[in-house]
Amino acid sequence: MDYSIFSKYFEVDKLLFNSAMSEYTSFKVGGPADLIITPANIEDVKSALSLCKSKGLPNFVMGKGSNLLVKDSGYKGVIICTSKSLDNIEFLGEGIIRAGAGTTLAKLAGFAADLSLAGLEFASGIPGSLGGAVYMNAGAYDGEMKDVIVSANVIDEGGNAIAMAKADMAFGYRSSVFQKNKHIIFDVTLSLTKGDKESIREKMLDLNGKRKEKQPLDLPSGGSTFKRPEGHFASKLIDDSGLKGYSIGGAMVSPKHAGFIVNYDNATADDIISLIEHVKLTVFNKFGVKLVPEVEIIG
Repeated sequence: MDYSIFSKYFEVDKLLFNSAMSEYTSFKVGGPADLIITPANIEDVKSALSLCKSKGLPNFVMGKGSNLLVKDSGYKGVIICTSKSLDNIEFLGEGIIRAGAGTTLAKLAGFAADLSLAGLEFASGIPGSLGGAVYMNAGAYDGEMKDVIVSANVIDEGGNAIAMAKADMAFGYRSSVFQKNKHIIFDVTLSLTKGDKESIREKMLDLNGKRKEKQPLDLPSGGSTFKRPEGHFASKLIDDSGLKGYSIGGAMVSPKHAGFIVNYDNATADDIISLIEHVKLTVFNKFGVKLVPEVEIIG
């Protein structure tokens, strides 16, 4: 496919051809994408989606790639990466914040803390963007995105900009309607509560300290690899299966936290995928529990 048509609609610095996805994911693996677009604004996103649709091109919209695993063969199509744009934040008053989908959760939580607004402390250490966090209903330490969301502006499959209320987002454990309808989130409105700035900052520091103490943040990973099975904890099942420290190629079940698969020695995407499948099979054979990956695999 000739992707040169995109050069007619986007500035050259917004287009990357045949670029390795390992540079765009927290796992630091993945083969090349045919084309990566870094849109400057929502109109760029709509233009990219429209062009992909008219040319029948596969496309995938991503944020910071913190929950994404791209296969070694790469992605045959167009990646629209919002993490370098769509990162505006506005305070609308009365505890209401609106932010672009590319905004990092750390930046968003810090912005809220500066305004003495509580409710996002749980998200301050989650290494992802707002759009991805809503898509996955990301959460930690008894907090989830659904707890603070009011609404979102999205682009539907027809390329139309529409507003969606929280009630229409079908939030569940690490799930939302966006995983089914494939609407593209471009900004989100959140409702937070007035609090004490010092207390908010102390809570953020405390939660981030716990995260550093318990999680392998020094190695590339996709965060928690598996969703929590009903009635169980994935990390305990994996640990009790004797898999802590187990490795395939350069991928390893973290010795620090069994819920994380890490890239400890120049892993390939195939190493990570093979290890995910091995963990799933071992846990099922031992406990009869099916683990479901949180990580999204494309390519």
